[in-house]
Parts: sequence; structure tokens; C-alpha cells
Amino acid sequence: MTFSNTSIVDKAAAAAVRATPAPVAKRVRGLSDRAIAWLFIAPAITLLLAINIFPLLWAVYLSFTNFRANRPNAVVEGVGLRNYQRVLNDPDIWIAMQTTAHFVFWTIVLQTLIGFALAYLIDRKFRGHAFWTTIILIPMMLSPAVVGNFWRFLYEPQIGLFAYVVSFLTGLQPSDIQMLGNVSLAPWAIIIVDTWMWTPYVMLICLAGLRSIPDYIYEAAEVDRASPWRQFWSITVPMALPFIMLAVLFRGIENFKMFDMVTLLTGGGPGSVTEVASITLKRQAFETWATGRSSAFAIVLFVAVFGLANIYVKALNKVKQR
Repeated sequence: MTFSNTSIVDKAAAAAVRATPAPVAKRVRGLSDRAIAWLFIAPAITLLLAINIFPLLWAVYLSFTNFRANRPNAVVEGVGLRNYQRVLNDPDIWIAMQTTAHFVFWTIVLQTLIGFALAYLIDRKFRGHAFWTTIILIPMMLSPAVVGNFWRFLYEPQIGLFAYVVSFLTGLQPSDIQMLGNVSLAPWAIIIVDTWMWTPYVMLICLAGLRSIPDYIYEAAEVDRASPWRQFWSITVPMALPFIMLAVLFRGIENFKMFDMVTLLTGGGPGSVTEVASITLKRQAFETWATGRSSAFAIVLFVAVFGLANIYVKALNKVKQR
């Protein structure tokens, strides 16, 4: 049997082409897949950096100066750490931080307990659970402006439904129930609204954690004759704990920045009993126009939240690794 030289050459060339490494073929065609991917995402990354990183660096710069936004043409001078010293030694700022911590603590406690309880009930998959899940999620779908105005109307002592419900339960006169005008009740009025609005968010995260628990674990526990109470504390809570901690992290960060709800309901009053850190920062920046000092305050808040979140994430990772 004889073979032509042309046929042998053609087969060898085809084999060489098939054996060509993929990177070489990509370089022959032009850009590699990685280069093309970076080319597409580079504009988005540049935009995100411009929106997030530049304002942060600008605030850091302003925190070391005496710049005032209402006097943009004035001479800007460096003041060193003077703004940070004034922020850390200001008693009003520490009061605002304590108020913020009060809001963060109680909103997280209530939202976590109620959200996990709702998630546990919905996970039972009773009849109509999909309908009730949708109803529970409605507050989270509303705008904070809508929620704030809606609850401000409910809290009205003369015509608000909340006052009449409390009056029916306690026997007090509706005009005596001043939720937003009472120094003791105003903070709890905001906590109730925030809990009503964002408990569904915590419920969704907890529900995802409950749905991720394999059924065979419960089946094995039933074989071992473990009671429902024992299954709850030995299986449900430990395996859903990373999701619960994740919900606490998200809500803690958001509630530390609480601004719109407080502004719509009380504006920081009565007096300054509900003036959280974000409202104090806004007043220093846009009412007293102490831009440099307010920038230092913003950096202090950022470092505090970032540091606490970093510690919390490390604890979360340890829980996930168990």
C-alpha cells in the first residue's frame, strides 16, 4: 500500500493545528478571554471607585482642614488632629452615639427574635404559607418615606389608630398617648416602626437558613427519639446560627446609619432624645457648616462601624467553620 507525500503532509499539518495550545490560539485571534472580561468590567469598576473611594479620600482630606462648605473661596488651612480631638471630646456627640447604640441594640434584638420566629413558622409549610409570606413582606417593599408618614399618622393622638388601640388596652385617654412627643416614648416609637419595616428582611435570611438544613438530620434525630424541643436547640438553632448572625450584621450596619426614619418621625426630638449620630453629623455639616469637623466625625463613624463589623465577621467565620 502506498501513500502520497501530499496526503502525509496534510495530515501532519492538521495534527499540528489540533495540538496548538489554547493560549497561543487565543493570542493569534487577538485578546484573551481574561483581557476581554476586564475590558467589559473596567468601566463599572472605575465608576464604583470614583463614587465610593474618591468621596472617602476627600472626606479624609477635609477632616484635617478648616474648610467650610458655605465659604468655598476662603483660604483652606490644615489643622492637624484638632477636628478629631473636638469630635472625641464633644459630649453632644457621645450622647448621639449612645442614642444610636440604644436604637441598634433594641431593633436588632426585636427584629432577630420576631424574624426568626416568623421564619420558623413559615418553614412548617402550613396551608396558605405562601400567601402569608407575601403579606409579611409588604412592609419591606415600601419606601421609608411612605412608612415614616404612614406611622406618623398612626401615632397622632387625636385621629391615629395606634392611640385608640393603646387606649382600649390600657384605659388611658387617646390624647394622653403622645408617642412622638413624649421623651420616654419617642425612642420606642421609632424602634417599633423600624422593627415593623425590617423584620421581614431578617425573616427571609433566617428562612433561607432553615431551608438549608437537610431533612435527613431531623429523620436521624427522630430515630434517636429526640423531642421536638431537643431538635430545635440541637439542630435548628446551631445550623441556622450563621444565617442569623448574617442578618444581625446587615441590620446592625444599616441601623447604625439610621437617618430617614428618625427625620420623618421626630426630626431628632423631642429635644434631642432621638438625635442619632447621622442627624448630628448632618447638622454639623449643613447647619453649622463645620465641614472639616463633620468630615472628621464621619471618618470616626466609618472606622467604628468598620472595626466592629470586622470583629463580627471573624466571629461569624468561626461559627461557620464548626
